[in-house]
Amino acid sequence: MPKFRKKPIKIEARQFLNDESSYKVLHWINDEQYKKGKFFATWENGVLTIPTLEGNMTASAGDWVIRGVEGEFYPCKPDIFEATYEPV
Repeated sequence: MPKFRKKPIKIEARQFLNDESSYKVLHWINDEQYKKGKFFATWENGVLTIPTLEGNMTASAGDWVIRGVEGEFYPCKPDIFEATYEPV
């Protein structure tokens, strides 16, 4: 069976903590989305809803929000983030 390794790429990520950082994450996403004329993320009742290539996804407190290689945003659970990424 062939095996593959994920190419090493640098991404930007911020953790959604449901406090002042949530406001910063929301504006980080929406500032980038505004430049592209895309849909905006929303923050309501402690849940961040992010428009992604696969439809709307939600981030809860503790989740990471990643900006991918093509400028797209998506949430990632902390355990998956820790297993997949390391600081550079």
